[in-house]
Amino acid sequence: MTTPTPKGDRIAKVIARSGRASRREAERLIEQGRVTVNGDTISSPALNVTGKDKIAVDGKPLSAPEPPRIWLYHKPTGLVTTNSDEQGRTTIFDELPSDLPRVMTVGRLDLNSEGLLLLTNDGDVKRKLELPSTGWLRRYRVRVNGRVTEELLEPLRQGITYERITYQPMDVTLDRQQGANAWLTIGLREGKNREIRRAMEAIGLTVNRLIRISYGPFQLGQLKSGGVEEIRRKIVRDQLGLDDESMAVMEEATREKPKPGLRRKPRTSGFGGPGQPGRPQPTDAPSGRPGGKTAQRTRRGNKSEPPELSTRPGQDGKPARAGKPGTRSRPHGGKPPQRRK
Repeated sequence: MTTPTPKGDRIAKVIARSGRASRREAERLIEQGRVTVNGDTISSPALNVTGKDKIAVDGKPLSAPEPPRIWLYHKPTGLVTTNSDEQGRTTIFDELPSDLPRVMTVGRLDLNSEGLLLLTNDGDVKRKLELPSTGWLRRYRVRVNGRVTEELLEPLRQGITYERITYQPMDVTLDRQQGANAWLTIGLREGKNREIRRAMEAIGLTVNRLIRISYGPFQLGQLKSGGVEEIRRKIVRDQLGLDDESMAVMEEATREKPKPGLRRKPRTSGFGGPGQPGRPQPTDAPSGRPGGKTAQRTRRGNKSEPPELSTRPGQDGKPARAGKPGTRSRPHGGKPPQRRK
C-alpha cells in the first residue's frame, strides 16, 4: 500500500517563491532553527505546507508569493556576484537600483567578467534556469592575447581536460585577429567556474576581456553598463512555460495604471531589444554566430570595442538612411548652391 503524497509544497520552495531566499538558503535557515510553521520551530525541510499554514522567518511572517519576474543586468567589471563579500569588495547588490525588489542572480559572472546577468525575484525560477537540463546556450565575446588559428581552437570544439577538470565541447568561432589580440565568440551550455578562462589557458591563450552577450533567448542588446531592464511579461511566460493562472496573477500584480488624462502610447515592435529574441534574418550564419551579413560593425577609432556592443542595425537588418527622402546629397564638405538675384 502506497502512502498518499502530502498536500501542498515543500517549505523551502514556498520560502523561495516568496522572494525571501533561494531554495538552498531556505534550507539553511530551517537547519539554523530560524523558520516556524504555525508557531512551531522546524528543523528539517522535509515538510509540505499549504496556504493555510502560517510561516515565519526570524519571527516575521512570510509575505505572499510575488509573480515571477526576470530582469536583465549589464554587470560591469570589478563587482562581485554575491550577497556579501568576506574581503569587503563591492558587490552587484551594492550597485543595483534602490527601487528594485529583493532579487537573486541566475548563475554568476566573476570579478573581471562583464555583460548579461539575469536577476529574478523567484527562487524556483532561479533554480530552473540554472539546471543543466534546461540546456540554454550562454554566448560570450572573448578577447584573448595570442596568435589564434583554427587548429589551435579545435581541442575546445572536441572537449578538453585541464587540471583534472573535463570541459564539454564548446562552440568557438574566430572572429578576427587584431595585432597581438584576437576576438572569439564562444557558446557553452555547462558553465563551470571560470570555464572559458581555464580552457583558454589549456591551449596557451590568455583572456583579457570576457563579455556575456546572451543567456538562452535573452540578449544583452544595447543595455548600458550598470543598466537594469525588466523582461516583458509575455516573454517570461513563454520562456518559463507559465500556465494561464500564473500569468493572470502576474499581469494583475504588475499591470501599469495610466495616469488620469494621459493616453498610453502604442507599443512599438520589440524585436532585437534587450531581453527580447531578435527577428530571424535569412542571412544569419548557420552556427548562430553574431553576424553573418547583418553583423554589426565597430565604430572607427574604437577598435577594441566588440561589434555587439557598439551599434545595432535597424529592425529589418538594413542600415538606416541618412537625410530625408527625396533630398539630394552634396559632396562631403561642399557648400549649398547660391540663388541668383
